Amino acid sequence: MEHTTRDSDYSDFGFKTVKTKLKTGLVHELFSSVSKNYDLMNDVMSLGLHRCWKRSFVGALDLRANMLILDVAGGTGDIALRIAADKAYLDPKITVCDLTYDMLYEGRKKALNTGQLNINWHAGNAEKLPYADASFDRITIAFGLRNITNKPQALSEMARVLKPGGKWFCLEFSPPQGFIKGVYDAYSFHLIPWIGEHLAKDRDAYQYLVESIRQFPTQEILKDTILENGFSSCTFEKWSGGIVSLHKAIR
Repeated sequence: MEHTTRDSDYSDFGFKTVKTKLKTGLVHELFSSVSKNYDLMNDVMSLGLHRCWKRSFVGALDLRANMLILDVAGGTGDIALRIAADKAYLDPKITVCDLTYDMLYEGRKKALNTGQLNINWHAGNAEKLPYADASFDRITIAFGLRNITNKPQALSEMARVLKPGGKWFCLEFSPPQGFIKGVYDAYSFHLIPWIGEHLAKDRDAYQYLVESIRQFPTQEILKDTILENGFSSCTFEKWSGGIVSLHKAIR
């Protein structure tokens, strides 16, 4: 009998196709490679816009006093540190969970340098979060969902550890559409890998990051996937001409 390989055995890694069981390791290796230059590259690639997006993202979280907050794929801690600084009067209890030790190391260094000593830093996979059911009031994930191998499983896990009635927020790039697509594609495919090669010494990593945006679902499809994996409602907003979107969901 002819053997037929299941679609789930393979996953996208940018425009490449890799075995699903290998993708998480490839993502870990990639972010370990770029960790030391990650924050600098974000500033250069986005012309500083990522700081505005993240500020608006934190402003949208509808926080109240003493909330337990989990930042998934929190990397070098941009979201956690901004919550800690901007919402200090609310005394938030923040945990960062990321796949990559080197990214967490860079985040902890920033936290120490800015005096933010009350953030918990954990290594963990978003597809199997190391937390009990209904542990958090808010869950955030910023520019991390598209790098996860099994996105429905990760969404289900984030819903699991969120308290009933708790809110989930996702900031992510979206595939460019309409009038902005041509300019955005030219910048992404030509300049960003070149910048990655010369500044971070890793062209392939930034080629992947550009390609991963094009492989990510549209806002409408992502909304449907969110609702299919543990959330009761979901809305989204398009920012900066639709190249970035904010999805908000309730457990």
